[in-house]
Amino acid sequence: MVRPYTVTRGRTAPERDDFTLITVITTVEEPLDEFGRPLRPQRLQPEHRLILDRCRRPLAVAEVAAALGLPVSVAKILLGDLVGLGLLTARAPLSMARAAGGARHDLLAAVRDGIRRL
Repeated sequence: MVRPYTVTRGRTAPERDDFTLITVITTVEEPLDEFGRPLRPQRLQPEHRLILDRCRRPLAVAEVAAALGLPVSVAKILLGDLVGLGLLTARAPLSMARAAGGARHDLLAAVRDGIRRL
């Protein structure tokens, strides 16, 4: 078993603080550097390569951690590395209202009014 501090090279907290358990992570199909050349990262750890392979389809941070069998805090550090290298994208999950084509204001107003009556 490899200790988590070995996998993270001694880091105990992610550099990014915007990852939540439901942040959606996806591998960038053709990553480019700042000059528009294809990015070919060298010396990725095996865990980094596993993350890139697993995230070919969108996964939540919690799902990535579970798939790797690592604590969420360790997964967040590794994910932050890959986002920083431009190999992954991270975004907040789509809300149900947004995914359905927008919020229905009349429905939201009815819910609000119902809660007020309680």
